[in-house]
Amino acid sequence: MKVRTKTGETVDLWYPRSVLVGKTVSTEQLSTRVAQESTVSPPDVLAVLKALSGCMGDYMSMGRSVKLDGIGSFYYSASAAGNGAASEEDCSANAINGVLVRFLPETKLQRTPGSGRTRHAVRPLIHHDVEWIDVATIVTEPTDDGE
Repeated sequence: MKVRTKTGETVDLWYPRSVLVGKTVSTEQLSTRVAQESTVSPPDVLAVLKALSGCMGDYMSMGRSVKLDGIGSFYYSASAAGNGAASEEDCSANAINGVLVRFLPETKLQRTPGSGRTRHAVRPLIHHDVEWIDVATIVTEPTDDGE
C-alpha cells in the first residue's frame, strides 16, 4: 500500500487488518444465545430484535439518537457527496443524496487502582479476550455444506 509521509514522499508499507472468520451470526442464532443467558424464550427474543430496527428507525428519523446500554448509540447522518455549495445561502436540504446510520460504541470511565491515572475508558462491547493472530495460522474447517 502506498502511503504519503509528512514530507510528501511515498513509501510502501504493510498494515495488519482484521479478517472475519466463519459465517455471519444470524438473528436467530443471536436470539437463541440471548435466551440461554436470560429468562426469555428464543421466540420472544427474536420478536423483540425484529421490532427493534423499526423502532430505532422511527426515533432516528425524528432526529434523535438511540442509545442501547452496553452497546452504544445509533443516529442518522446526511450524505451530500458531490453536492457542495459555494455559499451558505445556496446550501439546502435538496443537496442531501443519502442517509447513513452512524454508530458510536459505548465508553465508560473506570477507576484504575494503583496507576497514575485515576480513570480510563472501557468499551463494554469490545471483549477483553480478543486475540489477534496471523492469517497464515488459521486452519479452516469444512462448512455444513461441504465447502
